[in-house]
Amino acid sequence: MEKLQSHRIHIPLFPIFLSLLQFSSLQFISLAYKLPDKYSINCGSNADLNDTGRTFTGDMNSGYITIGKHGSATTDRNQSVDASSLYKTARIFKQQSWYEFEIDTSGPQLVRLHFLAFTSTTTDDLSTAIFDVSASEFLLLHNFTAKNNKSSPLIKEFFLSIKTTKFRIYFTPQSSSFAFINAIEVFLSPTSFCNNGTTNSPSYPLLQTIYRVNVGDRAIKPDSVWRNWDEDGRYLSNSSKATSEYVPAKLNYEGDISAFTAPDLVYQTAKVVDNRNSTSESNNSNATWFFGVDKTASYVVRVHFCDFVSGSPNTVDFLLYINDIVRETVNSIDASIKLSTPFVYDLAVNSDDSDSGVLSISIGTLIRSPVQKAYLNGLEILEIMDGIASVPVEDNSKKINVATLIGSVAGALAVVCIWVMGFFLFVLKRGKSKLVGTLDWSPLRAFGLGSSHSGVTELTIKGSTIPDVLGLKITFSKIQFATNNFDPRLVIGKGGFGNVYRGTLSNGQKVAVKRSAPGSGQGLPEFQTEIMVLSKIRHRHLVSLIGYCDERSEMILVYEYMGKGSLRDHLFDSDFPRLSWKRRLEICIGAANGLHYLHKGAAGGIIHRDVKSTNILLDENLVAKVGDFGLSKSGPLNETHVSTAVKGTFGYLDPEYFRSQQLTEKSDVYSFGVVLLEVLCARLPINNSLPREQINLAEWGLQCKKKGLLEEIIDPSLKGQIDPNSLRKFSDIAEKCLQDDGADRPTMENVIWDLEYALQLQQTETRGEPNEDTTTGSSAFILPDLQRFPSLSTTTDKDDIPILTNDFSDTTADEIFSQLRVDAK
Repeated sequence: MEKLQSHRIHIPLFPIFLSLLQFSSLQFISLAYKLPDKYSINCGSNADLNDTGRTFTGDMNSGYITIGKHGSATTDRNQSVDASSLYKTARIFKQQSWYEFEIDTSGPQLVRLHFLAFTSTTTDDLSTAIFDVSASEFLLLHNFTAKNNKSSPLIKEFFLSIKTTKFRIYFTPQSSSFAFINAIEVFLSPTSFCNNGTTNSPSYPLLQTIYRVNVGDRAIKPDSVWRNWDEDGRYLSNSSKATSEYVPAKLNYEGDISAFTAPDLVYQTAKVVDNRNSTSESNNSNATWFFGVDKTASYVVRVHFCDFVSGSPNTVDFLLYINDIVRETVNSIDASIKLSTPFVYDLAVNSDDSDSGVLSISIGTLIRSPVQKAYLNGLEILEIMDGIASVPVEDNSKKINVATLIGSVAGALAVVCIWVMGFFLFVLKRGKSKLVGTLDWSPLRAFGLGSSHSGVTELTIKGSTIPDVLGLKITFSKIQFATNNFDPRLVIGKGGFGNVYRGTLSNGQKVAVKRSAPGSGQGLPEFQTEIMVLSKIRHRHLVSLIGYCDERSEMILVYEYMGKGSLRDHLFDSDFPRLSWKRRLEICIGAANGLHYLHKGAAGGIIHRDVKSTNILLDENLVAKVGDFGLSKSGPLNETHVSTAVKGTFGYLDPEYFRSQQLTEKSDVYSFGVVLLEVLCARLPINNSLPREQINLAEWGLQCKKKGLLEEIIDPSLKGQIDPNSLRKFSDIAEKCLQDDGADRPTMENVIWDLEYALQLQQTETRGEPNEDTTTGSSAFILPDLQRFPSLSTTTDKDDIPILTNDFSDTTADEIFSQLRVDAK
């Protein structure tokens, strides 16, 4: 597993202002962190007390606590003489109740809950309590009981991404039971597990601390921000492999690491493996720590290092293992050229990596290292939690002023009336505009319309929630793991919707993860449309939807991974090998089959509405698949057209659709015609750097064909490759697709047949030659135009939803042409 780059939290509301505010606040969490003066709450008491150098405020008169309508808050006292003062009282709830806190600074909040199930004198034994605890939208504890903690307190610690200036911690007893709490701490965390400065890559929304270990020395209880660090000896399995070392050196804190990330003692002590006399890198030479974990959960492991064992920088390289798999090659030079500089790695550990319920962490030396040593200073293991709590119903039983209520109602009615009048005026205005043949348009941008440049927003699916279609939902944490927490190094594409990342699911399946970006031109309607469309279709020439995530304002789509990128990549990117003409024809045929299935084979018929070379993707075998269905329009296509706001991409946009706002499947045919010219000429559909008459590829291509100059504008890499008959047929197809009147354009079924014909002509010309890319001269003979004959029989691919019987997607070129007769004249 690669090292996870930490990411700052992104708040999706009012993205520009809040992201800037949040970035600035998080930027200085570690650099200018101050010890918090709130909140430390002594629950079940009206008295303040001092504990570990800070004051815990009694909750009885603090104003923090709110009791449910029929609830009660009882103070109970611990009779144990050994108990700390903090655990001598508890607040008990018979009904749902909460504490409310105001947040001064945005950022990850640290929440600690203290429980000691002492024997009660006024109610049932606290160890019998069963309850839930939630905070904001997160479920922290479910069916929780502290029955095994009568002798020592149980402290639960969480890191929460709080998006509001106020938040509540709810205590909800299970039926016939009750809830209790001894103490609560809430304050800005001194460390973020998301600190690389990428504002559109959020942190883990909810983490729970499972282990915090000081490696190489005694336990620390507590540190400067009241964290407890265990001594590592209880977890170390082979203590003879490592020695404890302590160097009270002055530490060189740099970057986001500070004395609040971990206490100095963590970085001044370490377990060191010294194999300078060894010739083996086997795990027998490693020091290993074992931790019991929930094998169904996923974790973030923060590993703390500080190099005080090297004589000089860049002399010690060693390996870090998790579950016996090498995860990192560690060298302090990556953090600083100075020795004694603390640095940390955040590593994702998938639940599948720990089927035994045991998580192992090891360090081992490298033979190639100048000094064969390895060291480890500290460990933190945090569980990534997915629990989302429904927002509890708040019953505010305060009296409402009647005059205020009447005024509010009257004001609301006035607003509604104004809105209704404005709506009817808008409808009337649009009706008049259409009667006189004018359109009310927002100005078009220079290079695009739709996808990321739409001037008109159209809600194709109403509502803001998405049902779990066919069980396709994937949790946010699993997507984080698949993409290494949205590692910028895994970005394989960018578009109007957002970034696309390469990822690997826990089952090993490679996927492409498309994640919405704040301020994206596309939003919820496109997100919903793509899910709804792809849940209804399955075809070997359409990109498959693996799943989606809509947790916490995220909009993420997960597709099958197309390893060879887009068709445009292969036409314009010098890093890709040039495609032969035969291969280009095969790709066009595949894409045409996908579009034909959308138009005629999918339930109800679907118009893609954004056909372009970047939306034709190629798998490892260069099989073409059409993708990106965010602008698709579904519905019965037996009607002449669908009236809709214009969306698409400038350069590919059907001019008839542009003028009339009447969408038909022939609009996709026009866009595909532009793609055909793109394939032939290897140039962009719009290129403003060219002379005026050449800017638009569709117009320029048709002009050259009419003048007989088409061969002069084809891709230079294809010179001498294309059989003249194949070129003539191919250009005829493109010309038909680009007719101004949609009625004059062919169907995608006709396009498939013509492309198959062009391919057969090319294969006939080159048959018997050893390499499909071999340059050939003119064909020895000219085949006449062939007329289409009805298909005698076709089959449906087992991987496709049933499709029309005259689809050639599953018939080879030779099978098709065995049904043709060539006129001998």
